[in-house]
Amino acid sequence: MLRPAYRWTAALFAWALLLAGCGDGRTTAEKAAAEGYLIVNNMAEPSGLDPQTITGLSESHIVGALFEGLVNYDPKDLHPVPGIAESWTMSPDGKAWTFRLRADARWSNGDPITSADFLFSYERMLRPSFGAEYASMLHAVRGAKDFAAGRAKDFRSVGFRAPDARTLVVELEHPVPYFLQLVCHHSWIPVHPPTILKHGAIDSLNTPWTRPGAMVCSGAFTLESWEVARRVVVRKNPLYWNAREVSLDAIEFRAIADLFAEERAFRGGELHVTGAVPPYKVSKLREQKAPQLRIDPFLSTAYVWVNCDIQGARPADVAARKALGDARVRRALGMALDRELIAEKVLRAGETPALHFTPPGTGGFQPTVRWKQDVGEARRLLAEAGYPDGKGLPKFDYLYATSEGQQMVAQAYQAMWRQRLGVEIELRNLEWKVYLTAMRKGEFHLCRGAWVGDYNDPNTFLEMLITGNELNNSNWSDAEYDRLLGLAARETDAARRFGYFQQAEARLVEQAPVLPVVFNKNKFLIRPEVQGWHPTLLDQHPFTAVRLVPAKGD
Repeated sequence: MLRPAYRWTAALFAWALLLAGCGDGRTTAEKAAAEGYLIVNNMAEPSGLDPQTITGLSESHIVGALFEGLVNYDPKDLHPVPGIAESWTMSPDGKAWTFRLRADARWSNGDPITSADFLFSYERMLRPSFGAEYASMLHAVRGAKDFAAGRAKDFRSVGFRAPDARTLVVELEHPVPYFLQLVCHHSWIPVHPPTILKHGAIDSLNTPWTRPGAMVCSGAFTLESWEVARRVVVRKNPLYWNAREVSLDAIEFRAIADLFAEERAFRGGELHVTGAVPPYKVSKLREQKAPQLRIDPFLSTAYVWVNCDIQGARPADVAARKALGDARVRRALGMALDRELIAEKVLRAGETPALHFTPPGTGGFQPTVRWKQDVGEARRLLAEAGYPDGKGLPKFDYLYATSEGQQMVAQAYQAMWRQRLGVEIELRNLEWKVYLTAMRKGEFHLCRGAWVGDYNDPNTFLEMLITGNELNNSNWSDAEYDRLLGLAARETDAARRFGYFQQAEARLVEQAPVLPVVFNKNKFLIRPEVQGWHPTLLDQHPFTAVRLVPAKGD
């Protein structure tokens, strides 16, 4: 999943003026904790709250509070646990899964949640006219890829069946070892058919069904309010099947995009949990052994997308796209990056250099093929491509989301490529939602990318680069890479499967549609009142397990 960046601007210093304690001497966070009201900063204004269209990590946190799928994450280690499905069985050949739905599963308006709701939702997700970026998460289902590509017109050809109202059968093209992890993902969450159709057709986009008063949910909370660019508030859902075990009464997701303002808000007692920590603060807090600082393991890579799409270039971009269409130019850009310097001197918050795309240890996988950091070889490749010392190359743009930290990284790239290769880069920053749109439309030459795994398996990273994948923002297409990922998808022997992934990583180094830079850590501040917020590789924290324990005297 995409993770948004923060901005850090003087204009938002005024946040400090809003930090006022309560009349009884308690801070906002202390008073809220006593009332079971959790306040978290969610990094940015959400791009949406439709579980079938969102792609960002911050959006997934809100959606995870509002909706539930067949299977949930365990709060401690994220292994799959029952959700709307109270149980499931797998066929002996691993190609069919049968889910039994709870009799007491209800939508927030009181309607029973049925297997037909899942069929409707999965047809919506896979319809070509809907264009869901995460449709590929369902491609393992028999016939799903053909239906999503428009090659099959009848959804009944796809391997979803509903023998009765409480039974859902999913038939796969081939066994998927991480299938239940897939089903935990928000792309598998059902939506309420009557609500969708009340506001448009099954494949209508951006309808107001996700607004307060219109949304019908399946999760532990319902949508109470949404103040654009300020906050989203969700309230405990009394009709949730496990409501008696939900401790929180409400959650407020703030949209503070400014690092300085966020940290001040936390210190002023306005937040229980932050989304990040200013880089300059991390080392100081680590030295102080500050109990509020958390640096958790994270299945995340930061990288640079290289736009390889020559055919879709606008006239003004043809020269730049043509140059970047040469793998030697792309490899030269990747070789010239000093990843150690970026991790240790620019970011300074526990990141480690990334010399391959998939984080080490993902699902037990250890990539062995690595990028070389070799300026001499990078110069040789540029000269071989016809651009000695960068001469003849057009100026490239580099797109990133408005953020102090990402601006510093962008400036480091700019300086390295100019000084080491003679390549000129124009920096272009946009607000989060605008940046997402530009990236998805391919309106860039080079672009900041960061990915958090959707499940703990190498496939969640490598599958993005398959030809035609909705998340492949490089627009790169390579038949050999596609072949290797296809073989891995059908391989049940772990050693052979990992062998295909090793070859795929080697192909990424050779062709360079993405330039991995660092492996991230999850860094945030958290108050002691918050319990049940466990370290997880995917930064998922089921709110059904989170509790607020007020300090003594509150």
